[in-house]
Amino acid sequence: MRIQPRQQILGVWRSLLTACFHRGEWVWGGRDGSNSISDAEQLLCLLYPATEIDGFGLDRPDDIADDIRAVLSPMGTGWRIGATLVTVLEDYIARYTEVIEVDTPEGKAAKDIPVFAAGSYLSSADRNDPVPDQRALDVVDSYSMSLTLCLAALKFLRGFHGPVADLATRRIQDAVGLQRRIEVLDVRINTRLTAAMVGLVRSFVVNTVYPESPEGEAMLSMLNQTGAPSDAVVEAVGHRLDRVRIRLRNDVTLSQTPGVDLYGEGLLFECGWSWSMVRDAAAIDFVDMPIATQAGLAVARPYLHFTVVALDGINDLTSVRTRELDLLDDQQRRLAEALQLRWDLAQRYWSAVARFGAGRWPLEDIPWRTSDGEESDYFSLSVSAVLMQDLLNREASDDDLNRAAPIFDQLARRGRIISRVTESDPARAMHTPGVALLLHGSEQAGGGPLLVWTVSDYATVLLKRTLQAARLSGTMETRDQLLALAQDTMDHLDRRSFRDGPVGLWDDPARVFGGEETREPSWYLTERVIECLVAAARMYREPPLRSPALGLRAMELLTEAEHLLNRELLELSERDMSSNRSALALAEQRLLRARRLIDERPGTAVSLASQALQELDELAYARFDATRSM
Repeated sequence: MRIQPRQQILGVWRSLLTACFHRGEWVWGGRDGSNSISDAEQLLCLLYPATEIDGFGLDRPDDIADDIRAVLSPMGTGWRIGATLVTVLEDYIARYTEVIEVDTPEGKAAKDIPVFAAGSYLSSADRNDPVPDQRALDVVDSYSMSLTLCLAALKFLRGFHGPVADLATRRIQDAVGLQRRIEVLDVRINTRLTAAMVGLVRSFVVNTVYPESPEGEAMLSMLNQTGAPSDAVVEAVGHRLDRVRIRLRNDVTLSQTPGVDLYGEGLLFECGWSWSMVRDAAAIDFVDMPIATQAGLAVARPYLHFTVVALDGINDLTSVRTRELDLLDDQQRRLAEALQLRWDLAQRYWSAVARFGAGRWPLEDIPWRTSDGEESDYFSLSVSAVLMQDLLNREASDDDLNRAAPIFDQLARRGRIISRVTESDPARAMHTPGVALLLHGSEQAGGGPLLVWTVSDYATVLLKRTLQAARLSGTMETRDQLLALAQDTMDHLDRRSFRDGPVGLWDDPARVFGGEETREPSWYLTERVIECLVAAARMYREPPLRSPALGLRAMELLTEAEHLLNRELLELSERDMSSNRSALALAEQRLLRARRLIDERPGTAVSLASQALQELDELAYARFDATRSM
């Protein structure tokens, strides 16, 4: 299936409104019920492309494209599309905000306390249901998804406020009230954004282990790909990660992980995000919110999945678009600096670990084994995701990308994305029900069971990172391989989309892996498909790869064509107003454009020069034929 971001996103929007927008009311919930994460994912299916892709914006009513107007017509026309979106955002904030009264010098005042409860997304490791206190627990996905949602909402609201203000000055009915609602909503979304940033800061963790411990042996089993003595590997790892260790020790001062020894030279370490705020994490004293001081429960060990999720959210926070729009206040900028530091160090750490050593990369030794001894192809895919994000933000070498391409292909085969599913295939469980992550520390909440977080986004993670790798690749052959894999992965996802009920949404894994069919949409997976389509749109916005051979060929054709053009112009009389003059003018125009494009699009320059050569040859032959007939 060809990846066509515009058509496919509009298809999702059409299906989304059919499933969720009834008689002017937004209907929350899907297969996994309604919670702060699922509802954010549902809303981001619409809002994320609208704020990340040029041409999809909904904040300027007069600039909305005709095909988008048609798809969103159930929400209204013109500026009422944006007004409806404001109402949906207000509803989301109201659902996941606790309002309390506080004393101020002016008297009683209402104060927002954002709620990040994972609710129905949580399950237990045994047959006992989570207790209410556990359903109320936050997870890193809560913070990261809220971070992305709040940023997207602020981008929309800041852009939409101007047109609404213009309408208000013209006394358009409802516009004055809408303007005030936007201003109030902006403040409430900023409060949620700040809280989400605090949660991410306090969920970051550094874990140090002794090499001879079970955790250290598990780490060394991945790092030591040559069978070298353990002492030599520990020393080499320490040298490779020395700068990361020093910065973790000296620069990460806000909410440091307690009890971590980053001075011991013989210790191994890892960093990233745990599943929620870490037990005994230091309070953040400059933020006046409960989340800045409340006790955490999560074990002080990074999880690969939650690390990837956090990095993706922070990537939206540090994007050029966010900086250009100046969305953050002073307090948020301070938190953003802390998050960007952690984002940079986590990416450097996992990128270095993935490619450690002079021989085979640890990442090439599939499946990845985590420090707690768990193994899964999904963990290899997660490490690949961090590596791609790191390479995307630095100068990636073609060697790195050429080696990464076969890894993605192998992961696609092992995950049965491009290979046949067999009877009792263990790969099936990675997609349905998904990989189960034990949330150690969650059993301390209300005396309930140990909780489980299930991830079933293997296919979308593979697609998104393959598209990112293709965008980075400077080698024609590697890019072609990666794009072919991306197309195959999109084919796999297309087979899992609904054909009945919520047509065009996801996910019906039974259509590929068998089992019980489902009828309710999964916003978890649908939102991640949308992320992939946004990544594809970004890739298509980039200039195509430039082939040196094509550039040389274009220059050769241009040289010949320009010489022949000059010869024809010598033969042309100033009084000649025949079709010859028009033909020469067209050839000259093609050659001028070909020369402008020769560096950026040499293939197009070759085509233009070839057309000009053909036209010049036709003129020369016509003159020769006329002379011969005389």
